[in-house]
Amino acid sequence: MTTKTTSAVEEHISQVIGGINNLPTPPLVFTQIQKVVNNPNTSAYDIASILQEDPAISAKVLKLTNSVFYGIPRAVESVKQAVVIIGLESVKNLVLSASVFDAFSKEQINAEFQESFWRHSLATAFAARLLAHRLHAKQSFDSERGFSAGLLHDIGKMVISVYMPSESREILKLKKADPRKPDFMHEEMVLGYNHTQIGALLGEKWALPEALVEAVKFHHFPELSDNPQNSLPHLTHFGNYLAKITFDVDPESGDESHIPPINDPVTRLTGVTGTDLHKFSTVLREEFFKSETFLELAKG
Repeated sequence: MTTKTTSAVEEHISQVIGGINNLPTPPLVFTQIQKVVNNPNTSAYDIASILQEDPAISAKVLKLTNSVFYGIPRAVESVKQAVVIIGLESVKNLVLSASVFDAFSKEQINAEFQESFWRHSLATAFAARLLAHRLHAKQSFDSERGFSAGLLHDIGKMVISVYMPSESREILKLKKADPRKPDFMHEEMVLGYNHTQIGALLGEKWALPEALVEAVKFHHFPELSDNPQNSLPHLTHFGNYLAKITFDVDPESGDESHIPPINDPVTRLTGVTGTDLHKFSTVLREEFFKSETFLELAKG
């Protein structure tokens, strides 16, 4: 199932998601910030006031703000100060990151899967953010939305792993038997649908922006997006690809044959060459080494 899903399949997935009684919900703070962040009159004081309602999330936002990733020379001691220094959109991303990490932190998750999952999710987030900055002259990409989409693009895999353990084990068996086949194909063989559809439904339940939900749903096939004006699926697809060729390729053999090639529509949209990819990979490695604080929070 590599094309748009039928309404019957989507209804079935919705029933599956709805039947998970303890499916995580986002913190109230995240929901409130989602509502006010697009208001041009929203101030740093407004965001700080909302975050004060959840001291745990506030503490994590400050920890991430003071991490090596942002490289701020002096300690940031308040959320209001964080908004002023790194910007409202960046703080919103940190709230999203902390919220997603928290949502699954209390679940029993295979340690190896958890490590691999969050590393790839964060690598894709950083890759999408990097690409948005580097390609801004060629295409109007939003770097902070790219980070959010990259972080969430595979969240459906986490849902499968945590809430469908027997199916997850069956998918893993298929993956070990045929590692060159994309994960979504193994999932479709076992479930009849895949992680992109589950992730999109979770995004809708979390009331995430439509553009972000579309990026999760179509990150493997961005040309199928219902909204041709939304470039976020293309950016997420590219970020996913860049993360894989940067971290999932044996440096000795350089064999990339197990990684699906970047889609032609994305290549045409960005105009990226092989030389560009090599440069982007080098920078991504440097950026990702600054992400240990994110990984610490992700793993609880």
